[in-house]
Amino acid sequence: MTAYPNTVETMKLIEQLVSIPSPSGFTNQVIGFVEKEFQHLGVDTFRNRKGGLIATIEGENRDEHRMLTAHVDTLGAMVKEVKDNGRLRIDLIGGFPYTAVEGEYCIIHTSSGKQMTGTILMHQTSVHVYKDAGTAERNQQNMEVRIDAKVSNAKEIRELGIEVGDFISFDPRVEQTENGFIKSRHLDDKASVAILLQLVKRLKAEGKQLPYTTHFLISNNEEIGYGGNSNIPAETVEYLAVDMGAMGDGQSTDEYTVSICVKDASGPYHYGLRKHLVGLAEKHAIGYQLDIYPYYGSDASAAIRAGHDIIHGLVGPGIDSSHAFERTHESSLENTEQLLYHYVLSNMQSYG
Repeated sequence: MTAYPNTVETMKLIEQLVSIPSPSGFTNQVIGFVEKEFQHLGVDTFRNRKGGLIATIEGENRDEHRMLTAHVDTLGAMVKEVKDNGRLRIDLIGGFPYTAVEGEYCIIHTSSGKQMTGTILMHQTSVHVYKDAGTAERNQQNMEVRIDAKVSNAKEIRELGIEVGDFISFDPRVEQTENGFIKSRHLDDKASVAILLQLVKRLKAEGKQLPYTTHFLISNNEEIGYGGNSNIPAETVEYLAVDMGAMGDGQSTDEYTVSICVKDASGPYHYGLRKHLVGLAEKHAIGYQLDIYPYYGSDASAAIRAGHDIIHGLVGPGIDSSHAFERTHESSLENTEQLLYHYVLSNMQSYG
């Protein structure tokens, strides 16, 4: 049962995307998946040297361009140390606390291509042995990976092919509910990648001619700060990041509308573009919220910091429990898809 039938395929795409391991620095497989999706839609693509993907649809105006971006890289970890107790110490990829992954299943990806499963645990997990099991600090010193293999020392681990620098991905545990929720790790930002793919599919199916040449950048280093700061054509006037809306105390963002960010840790987003997006939402009865994300940066803010002369904005579906076990609702996906659809078909404004 779903009240938003247009998001059925979006949900399916999200499930496929989150099931492909892709911590920042280890994104070739998922970029290949998205590349094939664009190619099936007849859209030209190329990969930049950082491994990101750019798809382009020519518009009526080829002198002024738009760029929309979403990132496919996720949080993850890397082997920091092969320990003498037969376990692994990890180093985090992306900004999240160790408490967010305690007890999580994971995969160790060796440089030879072999995969080993494991679980991220406190060293002092057993309450029958460690008095401080509940109070010990969750940090790099105390957290470790228990490998699903018969190993008891560093030598036996290395014989499996595991070494310092191997990537570690987290089990997404993706699940849809009958009342329209999808919960999973890595909805940040694979939900938005799925939305962009669905947007392009809709434009192609309807035979819509875009008013401006429009680029879709699938970045692969956003979680470490520099995913969308390059390969922006000089003709680009407007640059819109599509990324999760952050929820919590004092926030307006919810799981049912599209979040339009007015400011994050990098500062305010372009006021004129923000007003244009709000106008489109109100004209087309799209549910939205304006919000400020205090501890957040996007591909759009990375592009501004890199010195690009662009009008930048940020919108996205509302995601609960960001950088942990996330959740959103199909209505938020739908509202985000609708806003982007009307945006790419709209005329650029004279912002003065």
